Amino acid sequence: MTVKKNTVKLKWVALASLLNNTGAAFLWPLTTMYMHNYLHQSLTTAGVVMLFMSLAMMVGNYIGGWLFDHWSQYKTALIGVSLSTLAIFLLIFIHGWPWFALLMMLNSFGDGINATIVNSYGSMITAHTSRYVFNYIYMAFNIGVVIGTLLVGILLPINVVLVFAVATIFYTLLTLLVILNFNVNIVIPKKKAARARHQVYSPKHRQMIILIWLILLNLVTIHLSYSLWESVMAVHMTNMGIPFYAYSMLWTLNGVLIIIGQPLVNKLSPYIRLSSQIIIGIFIFASSFLLLIFAKSLLAFTFDFVVLTIGEMTSFAGLPAWIAQLTAVDEAGHYQGLLNITISVGRAIGPLYGGYVIEAGNYQLLFISVFLMMFVTLLIVVGDLVRIRHHQARS
Repeated sequence: MTVKKNTVKLKWVALASLLNNTGAAFLWPLTTMYMHNYLHQSLTTAGVVMLFMSLAMMVGNYIGGWLFDHWSQYKTALIGVSLSTLAIFLLIFIHGWPWFALLMMLNSFGDGINATIVNSYGSMITAHTSRYVFNYIYMAFNIGVVIGTLLVGILLPINVVLVFAVATIFYTLLTLLVILNFNVNIVIPKKKAARARHQVYSPKHRQMIILIWLILLNLVTIHLSYSLWESVMAVHMTNMGIPFYAYSMLWTLNGVLIIIGQPLVNKLSPYIRLSSQIIIGIFIFASSFLLLIFAKSLLAFTFDFVVLTIGEMTSFAGLPAWIAQLTAVDEAGHYQGLLNITISVGRAIGPLYGGYVIEAGNYQLLFISVFLMMFVTLLIVVGDLVRIRHHQARS
């Protein structure tokens, strides 16, 4: 009789993140361009499709988190990877309008489940600290981004079908990985579960939940701003005479810098509190949008993207770990799902907000407004964190 393992090894969770994001990185850089240049749809239509893709991902995030906590972790993971893989496989044969949009929404729904599952399994790993686990997963995520963005730049000029075929290979490998390594029996020890239930009704727990919601509010503004780089910044840079290839290579640079820099960030853990590191990183990230006001050349945009990347790798990887530290063990799926929903909300709003502000004003106004959003919501988080620590010091 075979006894099921009771945890998934970190290397398999990280590899799942790498494979999923390699497949996804084939698709998100080309969605708007493919719809506009190949399917001859308007940029407005492309923006609406991206909005619905984000909404589909949010639904996947929520359902994935709920099923992880209340049903079967393994079967939930299987549903997510199966839907993602099926959608991309069908794109090989059916990629006209409107099937491309519908299948991309199905893929986004599956990827929403996948993202929550990866974080939820990561929060269950006990062999390492949550800070180490999520830094490791985030580095794997960015290796996937580097591989995907490099390959799509090579394959798209040859044939778009080749892009979908190679992306399908990565999603198929992800499905096999889940089948072979994620069928584990995660059981929360009774004492730990009882302590978690007690925590839900404690004043301290309620304080932490308020802090989490404030962090999530800040995260909406962060990813609203970040999505501008995935949408309107391509137009802004090409309008300045900078080729699209140079824009796409900025994403590869982003991933390479994170792969190199993330191990260095990991070494900060003995010297700086995780929350402080995240707050500093978010401020650096937000500041990069102020610098965009003065960017007029490829060199200036590259410098700005390096600043943005430093802020990103200092803060983004730690956010799931911070959420895991603030919540009870039997709430992992729920709050990791909310974290991913928040990211999807920001990504859904960003392109529409960016288009509206540019039409009503200009790019400079857009950059100032998103900086202020991030800065003000970050100040609110810092204020609540200081209040909690002051209260804990007195009690």
